[in-house]
Amino acid sequence: MEIIRSKEFKADKAWGAKDIANMDGITTRLHWTDEPYIWHINDGEEVFAVLDGRVEMKYREDGNEHAVVLETGDIFYASIGTEHVAHPIGAARILVIEKEGSV
Repeated sequence: MEIIRSKEFKADKAWGAKDIANMDGITTRLHWTDEPYIWHINDGEEVFAVLDGRVEMKYREDGNEHAVVLETGDIFYASIGTEHVAHPIGAARILVIEKEGSV
């Protein structure tokens, strides 16, 4: 049993993470970042929940680039094959649920 106060979590570097759980190959991790990630496609589905801060999520669909600003409490679901990149607006804390070993 563990209680995690997400607003108090800060990693040593951008996209540093606290591993919370691994449930039959599906990981749940709390990330802290103040820098963009890289464009990528996960090995499976991904759930990306903004717990604190704001994140501009860019993604590509049918060859077109889109962007949406995710506020605290918003969730982004990346289906298999969704190319995307997260750009925090200041510092952000994000809960990511995805297949173990995914990018």
